[in-house]
Amino acid sequence: MAGLKLENVCKRYGAVQVIENLSLDVAQGEFVVFLGPSGCGKTSLLRMIAGLEEVTGGRILIGDHDVTAAAPGQRNLAMVFQHYALYPHMSVRDNLAFGLKNIGIPADEIARRITESARMLELDALLERKPGQLSGGQRQRVAIGRAVVKEPGIFLFDEPLSNLDAALRGRTRLELAQLHQRLGATMVFVTHDQIEAMTLATRIVVMKGGAIEQVATPTELYRRPATRFVASFIGTPGMGFVPVQRAGDEQGRAVVTVPGGQNVATRVAAEGLPAQGLVLGVRPENLSIGEQGPLRGRVQLVEFLGERTLAHLKLEDGSPLIVTVPAGASPKPGSHVAVSVDVAEAHLFDEAGRAHHAQEALA
Repeated sequence: MAGLKLENVCKRYGAVQVIENLSLDVAQGEFVVFLGPSGCGKTSLLRMIAGLEEVTGGRILIGDHDVTAAAPGQRNLAMVFQHYALYPHMSVRDNLAFGLKNIGIPADEIARRITESARMLELDALLERKPGQLSGGQRQRVAIGRAVVKEPGIFLFDEPLSNLDAALRGRTRLELAQLHQRLGATMVFVTHDQIEAMTLATRIVVMKGGAIEQVATPTELYRRPATRFVASFIGTPGMGFVPVQRAGDEQGRAVVTVPGGQNVATRVAAEGLPAQGLVLGVRPENLSIGEQGPLRGRVQLVEFLGERTLAHLKLEDGSPLIVTVPAGASPKPGSHVAVSVDVAEAHLFDEAGRAHHAQEALA
């Protein structure tokens, strides 16, 4: 196992800056996920770590070794690609053994590693089959097994679940989490799927436009997003936003006026908060529909999702808002409703998109 360190890493394609001065420390044994929308630079960053893309500037260190200019084979890495990249004419056993034979691993050691990885990934009964005789999930397990037998310092995963259907993605996510627990290995995983990130990662690196927006645990990202982008990107659906005006403060906390003219006493510290350009951010489960509430709107749509129901509203100023409603208490589309806010879980965002969070207690 090994840790990973990125120091002011840059990537340019001609005049186009893809990644600029990105720094990150990944501790030994962590499962870190690069998460972001298409084009944010997460795959380019992973490929630079793997040595498949040239670094324009900065350094990459694996353990104590600077590998910025090292060839891929000299980095003690194993990579699992989005496309399985298996040799179709070879059996599963030969696919697992191929890379080890090329670097001169003794036959008995190859056999030991294949036996262990096949047991771990439940491939024992498939070793003599060829890729064309396997399901998508089985082929992905072989691709993961090919990485496991290398016993690398770091595992790299480039959207490995994107070609699987929903049920297989769920099962394979569980298998990857269990694999990480068994191996205790350092893993770096790229995805645009927040469910994968939230269920797998010890820490998530949220990226936007080639830069890091926030690095945090899944719980912290959800409860205390650093920016409006993170708040909107994390969560299904994301956080709802309502433009507000400062209306003074109360016991050191900001009071804001919401559309419709009512005031909400937040738990966000008033000190250092700008006077204008504020947006109130609240997640659907921290809003409730009732007879009273500072927000008022019209129900546009009601979504029944099995374990919960979502009411899509349009507020008096035209802002959209989604509210989680109890089972059996769904409002009718077209009805006008009042919405109350759990201020303990409400945030304020300034014009730059920076978050100002509710405080547990203020002196």
